[in-house]
Amino acid sequence: MGEREAEEEVVWSRETVPRVLKIVSTRLPQRDLFSLLLVSPWLHRTLISYSSLWLVLDLREKNNAGERLVAALTLSRYRHVKHINLEFAQDIEDKHLELIKSKCFDSLQNLKILNLNGCQKISDKGIEAITSACPKLKVFSIYWNVRVTDTGIEHLVRNCKHIVDLNLSGCKSITDKSLRLVAENYRDLESLNLTRCVKLTDGGLQQILLKCSSLQSLNLYALSSFTDEAYKKISLLAHLRFLDLCGAQNFSDQGLFCIAKCKNLVSLNLTWCVRLTDAGVIAIAQGCNSLEFLSLFGIVGVTDKCLEVLSKSCSNTITTLDVNGCIGIKRRSRDELLQLFPYLRPGYSIESGVA
Repeated sequence: MGEREAEEEVVWSRETVPRVLKIVSTRLPQRDLFSLLLVSPWLHRTLISYSSLWLVLDLREKNNAGERLVAALTLSRYRHVKHINLEFAQDIEDKHLELIKSKCFDSLQNLKILNLNGCQKISDKGIEAITSACPKLKVFSIYWNVRVTDTGIEHLVRNCKHIVDLNLSGCKSITDKSLRLVAENYRDLESLNLTRCVKLTDGGLQQILLKCSSLQSLNLYALSSFTDEAYKKISLLAHLRFLDLCGAQNFSDQGLFCIAKCKNLVSLNLTWCVRLTDAGVIAIAQGCNSLEFLSLFGIVGVTDKCLEVLSKSCSNTITTLDVNGCIGIKRRSRDELLQLFPYLRPGYSIESGVA
């Protein structure tokens, strides 16, 4: 090998290979990164030096997640972690979060996203421990946890002042007290999921609607306790884009008339809102001209009249439409629906009782 070739080889190994490796490694699943760390000392040192690779700690659906989490956060490479995903992770308990608070407090100072979805062994005690170490947290999700109560939400709002995305779906133990705490402390909240939080009432929801005017996404799926008194105040959310009211049994056209003032709505789920009629849907069609997703599934009080108005007002925007179970709407094939709504997505739109 000549001198020039030797120099090119050095450049290749010292500059080109690390540069390519850095690009490729950012696209690898975390488990593959862990495998690469074991290939050679050089590869280990190189990968560890790329700090951007260690901003996410993904332990979703992993066994022994509690001990894995503690062990990972004691490593220097996770000193600046910004996103921890423990969704449906196994063996994660309050004791692990308390241990993290005492041993790895500094590692969580830059954490922005924490996903504890399905971690059913976590209680208010664990919430207190982990949130006390995350002052910069912006996104918090604790779906399907019946052990967390209003006390846990108190710890959250006390410790984390910058939350903009909050998922409390399935937290059946929280009450209006939690909503008052959220409303008072998170005025800049952009996304809120209250699916199946069955203890909530109009009073709590109204606090959110009056004070969290920046909301863009509101999920009230499977909540039958609210009435039009609260639903009407959704009209205060000028920036609202996503709204899920599936199963809102007390929701009537009067509430929908007010929601039609939300001009930026893109997605609206009215599945099983059985008290609605053409009048309410027509108001939505005329007021929400940016609508892309609309579900009227199971509403027997709507007819072709509302579909015609929807076609005139939203035909250029609607890509997904569900009118299954709407017995007052004429049976149509997909081709017939496409004449009314030409931008329906194949595989995403749902036809009306196709023969």
